[in-house]
Amino acid sequence: MQIGFIGVGLMGFPMAKNLLKSGYKLKAFNRSQDKAERLKEFGAKISTSIKDAVTNSDIIITMLTDDNAVEKVMSSNEFISNIKEGATVIDMSSVNPVLTIKYSKKLKEKKINYLDAPVSGGTVGAEEATLAIMIGGDEETFKNCYELLKKMGNPTLVGPVSSGQISKLANQIIVGVTIGAVAEAITLCEKSGTNPNKMIEALSGGWADSKILQTHGKRMISKDFSPKGKTTTQLKDMTNIINAGKAVETHLPISSLIKEMYKELVADGHGNTDHSSLYNAIEKINKK
Repeated sequence: MQIGFIGVGLMGFPMAKNLLKSGYKLKAFNRSQDKAERLKEFGAKISTSIKDAVTNSDIIITMLTDDNAVEKVMSSNEFISNIKEGATVIDMSSVNPVLTIKYSKKLKEKKINYLDAPVSGGTVGAEEATLAIMIGGDEETFKNCYELLKKMGNPTLVGPVSSGQISKLANQIIVGVTIGAVAEAITLCEKSGTNPNKMIEALSGGWADSKILQTHGKRMISKDFSPKGKTTTQLKDMTNIINAGKAVETHLPISSLIKEMYKELVADGHGNTDHSSLYNAIEKINKK
């Protein structure tokens, strides 16, 4: 099986590396070629164009930053016209569900299979191949790709095309809102003279315990906001959440508040910090 992998950034690199370590043949393409070059030592062939990455590939995986990046790749003359009939495109980017429907239809016209398969778990999950992989598409295509997807994490077929993206947005509602709650909890402890590390320890195993409390909470305490999941990415997801709600005439008031807080955080120059830096937005409010 030949894989074409497009998008070898923070998440794409460890995901592609795990496929190579599992014995898959893989061609890698990235707009910044030096990022793709890092996969050479693991046995990847480095493509210098989208056309080369997709030509003769049985499966094409895209792991791109946002809607614009997906549009640029999938609307390119090099992409769909060079994918062979019967191949499968798996878009693991987190994008607007409208895009997944748009390109699944275009690919279907060319008799190319499609899955939308966004992930959650961050760079640690990507490295350890423990990503939650939420999938939209038909059952047969999912079954055919299951073993490959399993090398990157835990794939679950949620429903038809776009179901994966809706599930990822649901995931990001919980992530974004919980980061906000943890930021407030840490702030309250700090302002009250309570040791926030001891608070986290005390909450372990209780109803309020979570990976976000244990990892992001500690980042907030140490003020270590080096990016694992970027603030700009969280803002993109929160924006897509609000738009997805509007598409089905559903108001999401808590998500709307968190989205505005991330928007202000990015405007304040924190776009490339970890999304746990929402703590800084709480700090700013309390300095007013």
